[in-house]
Amino acid sequence: MFLTSSTWFLLLLLLVPLIAWQLFLRRGTQAITFSSTRNAAELPRSWRQRLCWVPPVLRILAVVLMIVALARPQEGRKQTVTDAEGIAIEIVVDRSGSMQALDFELEGQPVDRLTAIKDVASKFIGGGDKLEGRYSDLIGLLTFAGFADSLTPPTLDHSYLIAQLQNAKIASDRNEDGTAIGDAIGLAIEKLSNLNPASADLESETGNPQRQVKSKVVILLTDGENNAGELDPLPAAELAKAMGIKIYTIGVGTKGQAPVPVIDPYSNRRVLRMMQVNIDEDTLKKVADETGGRYFRATDTESLANIYAEIDQLEKSYVEARHFVDYRELAIESVQFGWIAVPPLVLLALICLAAQILLSETLFRQGTA
Repeated sequence: MFLTSSTWFLLLLLLVPLIAWQLFLRRGTQAITFSSTRNAAELPRSWRQRLCWVPPVLRILAVVLMIVALARPQEGRKQTVTDAEGIAIEIVVDRSGSMQALDFELEGQPVDRLTAIKDVASKFIGGGDKLEGRYSDLIGLLTFAGFADSLTPPTLDHSYLIAQLQNAKIASDRNEDGTAIGDAIGLAIEKLSNLNPASADLESETGNPQRQVKSKVVILLTDGENNAGELDPLPAAELAKAMGIKIYTIGVGTKGQAPVPVIDPYSNRRVLRMMQVNIDEDTLKKVADETGGRYFRATDTESLANIYAEIDQLEKSYVEARHFVDYRELAIESVQFGWIAVPPLVLLALICLAAQILLSETLFRQGTA
């Protein structure tokens, strides 16, 4: 690019064709009187005759380089400094046996509740459909059944986080089955409380110490009642409130009855049976209200996606980018192309002019009549 106030110097390039015309077409020829030039025309041309165009071309090139240098070409190198206040989010997913109920659909096919949660939560994290993605936020993942298990700490590596979410399985062993909602909330609070307002985790992962944690949020998805673990959900909510952590609770599942795959003891085949859906909505509402969050009920995939979209709007990150451009004057500064350094334009013009003068006075010197 060129400096705006000096760009008009490029108009001088219009004079270059006139200079070339003067040097090549209107150039006077030195001659002597001779009876006939037919025999001389048949003589082979020497290398000096073949290269006689070099000095005038060097002169034209020197003029072009000087004109371009007057226009002050510049190379800009942009630097961006980003100030961001992200949100630390802990996604808490129920993987108890009741999550295998087939009352959700994806692309027209019935799927279990956990599969639907995986699809919508992945889009909430990485973007898709109505969701833009949470690229500026630290997000952690925690699953629970009879006990809570942390899969990933709050991280900006969302690809890894989504992969871990996709690998989550419904509890199939009776020893690990159950719904420990209170313990899950307690573990999520512990993970979020370990993050400082200016989190070292953010700085180490992004290399940007300007990034800060604006707020801390838990998104809890469950389809049952607290029947396992040591901590009750309501005291856990009071602890979250004291820590300044907001909890959004989502009750997952249709109201009434839902088809659940079970093994028929007589045929040993997998069959569907309608079972009653029992979600402790009162407790989930109290947990959300206690911390300043909200309770949602997701009865199908569309409503689950709408809930995530609403949470996405409620919890917004703040990102401000400042751009700086460092300019180099190419007329007086060299340019590096790989391992080759190209001299400044002014120096190249002087080299061309000096070479033209040297060649015109030595190898291509013209005689006088």
